[in-house]
Amino acid sequence: MADENCTRVTHFTLTGLTEHPQLKPFLFALFLGTYMLTLVGNLSIIVLVRVSPQLHTPMYFFLSNLSFLDICYSCTISPKMLLDLSEKHKAISFAGCLMQFYFYAVFATTEIYLLAAMAYDRYVAICSPLLYGIIMSPGLCTCLVTGSYLAGMLNAIIHTSTLLQLSFCGSHVINNFYCDGPPLFVLSSTDTWLNEVVMIVFVGFNMTTTNLLIIASYARIAVTIVRMNSAEGRRKACSTCASHLAAVTIFYVSAAFNYMQPSSMNSTESKKISSIFYSIIVPMLNPLIYSLRNKEVKHATINIIRRKVYF
Repeated sequence: MADENCTRVTHFTLTGLTEHPQLKPFLFALFLGTYMLTLVGNLSIIVLVRVSPQLHTPMYFFLSNLSFLDICYSCTISPKMLLDLSEKHKAISFAGCLMQFYFYAVFATTEIYLLAAMAYDRYVAICSPLLYGIIMSPGLCTCLVTGSYLAGMLNAIIHTSTLLQLSFCGSHVINNFYCDGPPLFVLSSTDTWLNEVVMIVFVGFNMTTTNLLIIASYARIAVTIVRMNSAEGRRKACSTCASHLAAVTIFYVSAAFNYMQPSSMNSTESKKISSIFYSIIVPMLNPLIYSLRNKEVKHATINIIRRKVYF
């Protein structure tokens, strides 16, 4: 009866990253630069893999898909965050909030499965190099990427469906810079116990499954590297794995801190910081950590520049 008599919320107000007017211009410039670097860096990877025949391998197929995901991921959050930093009233409609949450959940979940597929790709490349071309066939690579997207969409549908069961009749102020589950749970006028359980269970399942695959892959890789007789081979293998491990560590640690504990156990401000890492910083860093130390990418870039200069 109380739920029937309440006035339902039709829009939300995001508090954003900060309420201090002095910090907003600095943060706007900082995150605008981050957003532009994310777009330019990831688009460059996609174009480079597309036009360079020497990069038409499973490793770079996954990398180009990761870059596409990072662009989608960043475009889901960053434009609205930048707009809110330049305005006083940071409103978002109820439907817009749900859409942002849905697409954010799709791309975030897809990315962790794609990172696991990339770990498996490195395992096959280092542990079974002679069979690499046979095992990592175009069909299998396509299936792994498609499966990652299907897992992302299924996860997003589940969380969005449970979110639709909640009623929002009181405060409409979301203490965050984008629409996410935990901050919305705080505003709900109905019990969110089921939502928190669903989030912990499904996020826990997704992260545990992908983590086990990554750990198993790198355990086998470590054994293979130790048995290598060539110091150059060990160095090359470690260099390739280090880039992937760096991206995985930053993404998984910050995501686990944000989602794997009930809302009451962590302050919202602390979760904002962790959210910045995996929603804004990681998409910008991925092109750098996967490409700066990669000789094949450098050679492909140099070849393209030489062809442009020649013509």
